[in-house]
Amino acid sequence: MSRTRVGPVVGFDLDMTLIDTVPGFSATLLALGAEHGVEFDTAAMTSRLGPPLAHLLAEYLPEDGIDAAVDRFRELYPDRAIHPVPALVGAVEAIAAVRAHSGGVVVVTGKYTPNARLHLDHLSLDVDHLAGDVWGVGKGAVLAEHGVDIYVGDHVHDVEGARAGGALSVSVLTGGCTREELLAAGTDVVLEDLTQFPGWLDRHLAD
Repeated sequence: MSRTRVGPVVGFDLDMTLIDTVPGFSATLLALGAEHGVEFDTAAMTSRLGPPLAHLLAEYLPEDGIDAAVDRFRELYPDRAIHPVPALVGAVEAIAAVRAHSGGVVVVTGKYTPNARLHLDHLSLDVDHLAGDVWGVGKGAVLAEHGVDIYVGDHVHDVEGARAGGALSVSVLTGGCTREELLAAGTDVVLEDLTQFPGWLDRHLAD
């Protein structure tokens, strides 16, 4: 961590947890589809963001073309997806709540790391460490490495990562997963959105 802390280390997923990726992701998919002569179902593909892009493209492109398409998507992304993407309601306040308890903030995301960094910088989100290109249970090792106590995400695979890393799993309903799906995956806490996080964190740390 880049600063002295005495409070908890809180990890956050990025897409649909801290930021609303849908407009930028959709615009980039449209550009990629135009180059490949493919009409992507952007509504369906952005309804449950979380899995790696290669998984989403597999339905539309031949297997031997997916790696190149992923690389091209990443090239197209900065010019189309950074400025249109806002922070989700409560995101800034959630990070501030961690800071109010002298805690550390780690972002652990499946997004390509350079593009994730562009989002954080553009929105001036105050984080100590960013780890990209990790998904599902693979997040566990990163969470453990950084001593993350609480991991906040929106997807069942974020729950898997939290459990694999020994962190308390907090889920928000701003992504495509339902309360029932998140609870079935084993999350510890479900919040409607990040506006509820500061109050929850105060209560959790007071227990």
